[in-house]
Amino acid sequence: QVQLVESGGGLVQPGGSLLLSCAASGSIRMNFMAWYRQAPGKEREFVASITNGGFPSYNDAVKGRCTVSKGDGRNTMYLQMTNLGPEDTGVYYCNGVGLGTQYWGQGTQVTVSS
Repeated sequence: QVQLVESGGGLVQPGGSLLLSCAASGSIRMNFMAWYRQAPGKEREFVASITNGGFPSYNDAVKGRCTVSKGDGRNTMYLQMTNLGPEDTGVYYCNGVGLGTQYWGQGTQVTVSS
């Protein structure tokens, strides 16, 4: 059984920064991890991902403002977000793939507002 737990969301002013974290419990190693987000009234969209080897990919909308990384633990992932704008508001979900199975966290709310 694998559980993904996100943390670090909150309310931030435009131009601010947040660090999101994702920790996967269980004995299955995540071979691939990613962040998705869902804004109110919109579909869930890809934000960033990182492979086991540390290779990152980004949505063009966040490229240059976000950095995805893996923690020292094999099943932890971070998303450093800077220069946030109202368009970044939404629920951010952690996604992981291990042994061919996809797992999702419950999400953490990010609200960018003055």
